[in-house]
Amino acid sequence: MIDSADYSLWLASTSPYRQQLLQKTGLKFTTSAPNIDESPLPDESPTALVQRLALAKARKVAESLDSGVIIGSDQVAVFGQDILGKPHTKAKAVDQLQRFSGKKVTFLTGLALFDAAEQSYQLCCEPFHVYFRQLSRLEIQRYVELEQPLDCAGSFKSEGLGICLFDKLEGDDPNSLIGLPLIRLLAMLRRHGINPLC
Repeated sequence: MIDSADYSLWLASTSPYRQQLLQKTGLKFTTSAPNIDESPLPDESPTALVQRLALAKARKVAESLDSGVIIGSDQVAVFGQDILGKPHTKAKAVDQLQRFSGKKVTFLTGLALFDAAEQSYQLCCEPFHVYFRQLSRLEIQRYVELEQPLDCAGSFKSEGLGICLFDKLEGDDPNSLIGLPLIRLLAMLRRHGINPLC
C-alpha cells in the first residue's frame, strides 16, 4: 500500500461536478486543465471517443510531471446514433429534452488512471442509461428555467431537479452520470495501491 505522503493525485479536469465527486473519497488531489482538442475522429465510436479523450487529458497533465497519478475522464450522451453536446442555450436545452421525452439516453464515461512515472495506465468506459418519462413542453420549459442545465450534456442535472424528468435510471454507478464513475475509479486506485480506507 502506498502511504498518502508518497503519491500525488491529479484530476485532469476543472469541472466542478467531477471535483465534488472526487472530494467524496477524502483523497487529496490537485486539479489541472488539460486543454486538448476534443473533436471526434472520423468514424470514431462514442466509446472509443470517450476513452481516447480521457487518456489524452490524463497524458496532457502528466507532461509537466515527473511522478504522480492522474485521473482523466470524458463523457458523452448518446441518443440513438447521435452524440449529444452541451446545449449552451435555453432553446437548445428545451429541444434536447423534448427529443428525449419517453425515450432512453445512454451516458458513456471514459475513465483513465495514468501513472506519470511509469507511463502506464488503466482505461475503461462506464455506461449509464437514463429513461425519460413522457414530458410536457411546459414541464420541460419550467425545468430549464429553474435549473439552467446549459453546461450539461443531455440538458439536465441528475443530482438536482433533473430527477423529476425520469422513469428510471440503470447502471452500476450513479456517479458516472455526473461525470466520474467513483466505484470503477476506486477499484483502479486500489490496484495502484491507493485506498482511502487504508
